[in-house]
Amino acid sequence: MSTRTEHDLLGWIPVPAGAYYGVHTARAKENFNITGSSIAQFPALISSLAAVKQAAALANRDLGSLESGRADAIVAACIEIQEGRLRGEFIVDPVQGGAGTSTNMNANEVIANRALEIMGHNKGEYRYLHPNEDVNRSQSTNDVYPTALKIASITAGHELLAAMTYLRTAFERKAEEFSGIVKVGRTQLQDAVPMTLGQEFSTYAVMVGEDELRVSEALRHLHEINLGATAIGTGITATSGYAATACEHLRRITGLDLQTAPNLIEATQDCGAFVLYSGTLKRVAVKLSKICNDLRLLSSGPRAGLAEINLPPRQAGSSIMPGKVNPVIPEVVNQIAFEVIGNDLTVTMAAEAGQLQLNAFEPIIGYSIFRSTSHLTAACTALTDLCINGITANEAYLRAQVESSIGTVTVLNPFIGYTEATAVAQEALRSGKTITEVVLEKALLAPEELAALLSPESLATPPKAASAEIIQRVDPQTVS
Repeated sequence: MSTRTEHDLLGWIPVPAGAYYGVHTARAKENFNITGSSIAQFPALISSLAAVKQAAALANRDLGSLESGRADAIVAACIEIQEGRLRGEFIVDPVQGGAGTSTNMNANEVIANRALEIMGHNKGEYRYLHPNEDVNRSQSTNDVYPTALKIASITAGHELLAAMTYLRTAFERKAEEFSGIVKVGRTQLQDAVPMTLGQEFSTYAVMVGEDELRVSEALRHLHEINLGATAIGTGITATSGYAATACEHLRRITGLDLQTAPNLIEATQDCGAFVLYSGTLKRVAVKLSKICNDLRLLSSGPRAGLAEINLPPRQAGSSIMPGKVNPVIPEVVNQIAFEVIGNDLTVTMAAEAGQLQLNAFEPIIGYSIFRSTSHLTAACTALTDLCINGITANEAYLRAQVESSIGTVTVLNPFIGYTEATAVAQEALRSGKTITEVVLEKALLAPEELAALLSPESLATPPKAASAEIIQRVDPQTVS
């Protein structure tokens, strides 16, 4: 392999002649072989880095601190990267020491060498355009990296929101489809009062919808950036007016309503927005996992479980038990939830560990948030396409459960009183009779009145209250 030789403060090393990255990236590649992957696995981060560098070049050009020919070449290179080119040149591990310096250097070198080509020079001819002196002008890793992390998180967050909307809509369709199917509700895994299967699925739609709002709210806090802070927030090496000019260009490039933080020293060391967003992702994960727990319970069986619904079969469930099918899609979503919960703890510890004017652990914060977001996005999509859309209900079985359930007596409380209703439930359990049979035998309600109260419509949406006169007629002791 042909090489070119580049140097840094540690000395000279060979770099592949065709590589767009340079000496700093090559050293980082040697130092950080942690995850077995690279920052290229997060396209939103690469695009965000290029957008930041583009905005910086334009601001430096506008303020007269960067010659227009160099600025134009940097901008052209950045646009190509945002379009998806040179992705394979971003080779550093996402988990790295140095507060993200290796990632920033990787971007500087790739952009510089591509800009050199655009200007008609060879890679590595940095006397014409330098990675640090030109591409990184008026910047530090400490403002470039967190700004890029925030923009990438917003981009990925919008993809997650689209997937959540997709899932919520699927639950809403199932809620409508199952709106007329009465079933037994449960509390603490014990029979409770009747409801409809549609009500159960509408609850899941509401749960997802609530978290769509929470994610949107958390993303808004990521719109405050510290670009222009440079090393610690004082703006050292940056031209006067740079922060505001760079932010304005970045707003135009990204289409996001980005705002420069009012206190750049605080913004450079504080990771609170990442903690808030990660905690919101954990909330999404917890609620998705709860929903999947329900789906696994409701579909358990097919003959020795609840067997209320059928999940679409996706693969053989056992290497030894013929015919067995497992709820593999809810199971994988559960596991993603466990991962996201763990990632949130990582973000929490990393944010807490920051010291003085900088948090050195933003790489693991970004890595954790990106994985949580991308995996939750995939989970919502898989759950919708491979599970929710294909769920069917065992309607006859559900109706039979309701008819034999003791829980239906609860709807009679306002009409016959709690004490009498308890006696009815005990008699039904002892004798094996239905609630209807016991109530009619005791002549507690007229047949037509009882039939109306225990109709599917009344069971799912029971009367809110009965008059004191009716209760007193049955059992005066129950009237307060």
